[in-house]
Amino acid sequence: MNNKKAVLISPQFPRTYYKFAEALRLRGWTVLGIGDTPYTSIPHELTQNLNEYYFCPNMNDYAELYKALAFFAFKYGKIDLIESNNEYWLDKDARLREDFNCVEGFRLNEIQALKAKSNMKQYYQKADVPFARFYLVENLEGCLKFIQQVGYPVFVKPNIGVGSIASKKIDSLAKLELFLGTKDSAQYIMEEFIDGTTISYDGVCNDQSDVVFEVSHVYPTPNHEVVTFLTEDFYYTEPSIPNDLEVIGKRVVKAFGLKKRFFHLEFIRLKNDHAFLGKRGSIVALEANLRTPGAYTPEMINASQSINCYAVWADVVTFNENRQPIDQPKYYCAEVARRDGKNYAYSHQDMMQKYSNVMVFEGRYPPVINVGMGDQFYIIRASTIDACELFKNEVLKHKAQTITWTKTGS
Repeated sequence: MNNKKAVLISPQFPRTYYKFAEALRLRGWTVLGIGDTPYTSIPHELTQNLNEYYFCPNMNDYAELYKALAFFAFKYGKIDLIESNNEYWLDKDARLREDFNCVEGFRLNEIQALKAKSNMKQYYQKADVPFARFYLVENLEGCLKFIQQVGYPVFVKPNIGVGSIASKKIDSLAKLELFLGTKDSAQYIMEEFIDGTTISYDGVCNDQSDVVFEVSHVYPTPNHEVVTFLTEDFYYTEPSIPNDLEVIGKRVVKAFGLKKRFFHLEFIRLKNDHAFLGKRGSIVALEANLRTPGAYTPEMINASQSINCYAVWADVVTFNENRQPIDQPKYYCAEVARRDGKNYAYSHQDMMQKYSNVMVFEGRYPPVINVGMGDQFYIIRASTIDACELFKNEVLKHKAQTITWTKTGS
């Protein structure tokens, strides 16, 4: 009988993450949660899968988090697993593991080393995967010296951070000077700009860094453009993984030494030949995220692969192996998100009616992520990429503007 105890950090966000608690409970775990949503406001699906929930109004106050863990440890005994599967809490997850001697998962020094984008480069080198040349921003002189080497445009982003907030494409001296004059105090990394399509290698690995489940996504529009220009979002899960991506992805997982966890590794497939990085179609490492792919992507994975990826993760942390069937039918799964305030040709009701038989999930992105994703999202399952493209075009089609000419003068 399993008598292990797990503490899930912020298990109520996103709303589908109650499924992590459910998967652990079904495998005999005592499942405890800590979150900043009052107990009366968390979903019923979560409460019925938790043994106990601790309301922590200010989870950015580590002392409060520590107090919550101490309460659980006193009441239930030694905690075996502390996890959020969420980028925002990775540091605190690791610090809590360290303070409560939780064997599973990264400790604080490990997670801090792995989260810095500049530090990731050494692991890509170990995995023999090309990556963009970079410079840790200090001053204008250093930036210009680096740009002289790689040329404009360059791309700057926080060395530690998630998403594309504060990321910028710089293609002139004027924009460089503006960036340096207005940036915050965070450390920034400058990289040569890579013209390509973002793809991901996602999955779950065991304690030997062997991948036991894998899947891939394609992001036709770079996320920094979605954030910068508040464009509409579109990306999709592929039914199968390209061979070259699978080989490279597995090497990177091994190089990072990931153990018994979800991962989301981002790469770029080159659109053109690059003198330093490789031929058109080659894969270049972008960055590694040591958690599930964001937002409701796990729901897309389930629909695409005919699997329960939450159960895969729970199998691995419980048994160190996947016990879910992986030879089920595979599909494309596409997400399209609209922006509020735009005049779309088809109403929400139109889209729900037309795509009701293939709609997997729909809803509103919460404010904390809608800048990078959009407002109203729709997710469908389809047999072909052409069906996904048609769906995207219909969701995002705008009404034609009628121009009224007014005669002026005599």
